[in-house]
Amino acid sequence: MKFIDSAIIQVKAGSGGVGCVSFRREKFVPKGGPDGGTGGRGGSVIIRANRHLATLLDYQYRKIYNAPRGEHGLGARKTGHSGKDVTLEVPVGTILRVAGGGEIIADMIEHGQEVVAARGGRGGRGNAEFATSTNQAPREFEQGEHGEERELELELKLLADVGLVGFPNAGKSTLISVISAARPKIADYPFTTLVPNLGIVRIDMGKSFVVADIPGLIEGAHEGKGLGIQFLRHIERTHVLVFLLDCTREDPKADYAVLDKELMLFSEDLARKPRIVALTKIDTLDPSQIKTLSKLKLGKTAVFPISAVSGAGIAKIVAAMWNAVGSHR
Repeated sequence: MKFIDSAIIQVKAGSGGVGCVSFRREKFVPKGGPDGGTGGRGGSVIIRANRHLATLLDYQYRKIYNAPRGEHGLGARKTGHSGKDVTLEVPVGTILRVAGGGEIIADMIEHGQEVVAARGGRGGRGNAEFATSTNQAPREFEQGEHGEERELELELKLLADVGLVGFPNAGKSTLISVISAARPKIADYPFTTLVPNLGIVRIDMGKSFVVADIPGLIEGAHEGKGLGIQFLRHIERTHVLVFLLDCTREDPKADYAVLDKELMLFSEDLARKPRIVALTKIDTLDPSQIKTLSKLKLGKTAVFPISAVSGAGIAKIVAAMWNAVGSHR
């Protein structure tokens, strides 16, 4: 499945119907008063959050969405039918803003949440609305209001409790496949993960949290290098960050410093989130090496040696994730 996390679309609401000029004409009332009805309201364009959607792919193929206009008013004071609203569904976690870096219109964080992206125009009044004691046969009427028209930017930021951060091939996909039902592509080469993956980790009945596995970061990611900014946004909403450091690399502590720097340069708020560190692939080390790594100090950050292959340390780090998420909640 192709993952699309941003799109620009144009939305145009329907204009209101034109008011009617009409006079009552019946067999025994040849010169009745004005009875022109009001035009119908134009249809609006509505954005609705849907938890069953995962990407903004559909909006890459179709860019323009128009709601129908309202019908014109009729005689006998009949109001024209309103235009039907057009509803566009987006994944939960989508931010809706005016294109070009404009104001945020809505942050769609709940399933079923709706926002009117473009409001339909009001119908014009018919001549019956203009009758007065001194003007009993008015011929005035109104055109319907124009519907709103906007260019919108849709940006998807995944909603997860825990975000996995690390260099390519650090073991993020393997870990999420072990602790959840997610089944990402796993291989022994960099950038196996090309799209974010979400997994639900169940601790017990009624106790669960969501983990996001994003593609690996490299130095310069905050400038867009590698897969960079395109995916850093997906851990902005997470409550807890888990840094995965490959213990088979030359200097895991230096790797941690690079990752920490990239997060800080991208977003200071992101860099201040609670964090846990996992030293991965300890199944490849002998006991003395594992003991040495267990003494690694990274400030006040908790460090857990783990192996997603052998299962070593997995229960402990999952418990640490749960405790950190629980503290936030």
